[in-house]
Amino acid sequence: MRILIVEDEAIAARRLRKMVEALEPASQIEAVLDSVASSVEWLKTNSAPDLLLLDIELADGQSFEIFAQLEVSCPVIFTTAYDEHVLKAFRLNSVDYLLKPIQEKELQRSLLKFRNMKKVFAGQDPHLVNLETLLQEINEQRTPAADLYRDRILVKQGHRMFSVICQEVAYFFTKEKVTFLRTKDDRHYQVDFTLEELERSLNPKDFFRANRQFIVNFAAVAKVSQELNAKLKISLHPDPEEEIMISREKAMEFRAWLGE
Repeated sequence: MRILIVEDEAIAARRLRKMVEALEPASQIEAVLDSVASSVEWLKTNSAPDLLLLDIELADGQSFEIFAQLEVSCPVIFTTAYDEHVLKAFRLNSVDYLLKPIQEKELQRSLLKFRNMKKVFAGQDPHLVNLETLLQEINEQRTPAADLYRDRILVKQGHRMFSVICQEVAYFFTKEKVTFLRTKDDRHYQVDFTLEELERSLNPKDFFRANRQFIVNFAAVAKVSQELNAKLKISLHPDPEEEIMISREKAMEFRAWLGE
């Protein structure tokens, strides 16, 4: 299977490619592109891929502009950070959608759905993008990109509840199955979200899921050191009660997130 990836965030593109290669080892990644212009040029000069993994917001505009400039004769799985209402439009008018940050199990589900559709629509183009309907539904329901990530979080302190601005959070962590946050000025609060829920709602440019116990803020990372077996040890400010280790599998992604 020939797959084309269009994603303008380098970290997300590398992560997506790695997941596709793990889930579909026999597939061929034709290219990883980052803009409307490069996508149009590639599609004009190459035969259509079997599947297109397409981000919505690209460096030079929205990927819908690709469809306006040429006919895309392959199935599409959108990768997007749009809200749940808008996502219904993608599901109805394409093969599927993947909500960022993309999880491997969700990608696996979408690829399986695509393969099943190919069997059902043998000899046909399975569920190509209905662009006109898609754009109409998105324009009616769309949430501005700036509003997609939470900027504050409700916390508990005794019988009180109040909000903390996310940029004031140094890290989130779990202890005995309860989630807490620690602020940059060393305050602790309990929150009613799992780390999985927080990972989906926090801006990935600012926060990184270090391991099963921690989500860390970029601004709180004080030091990174190489450990045995290609693992990384990170030091945060304020200093947490336990060591924070980055697995070998996530080390490259973490370095890219830091901008190394």
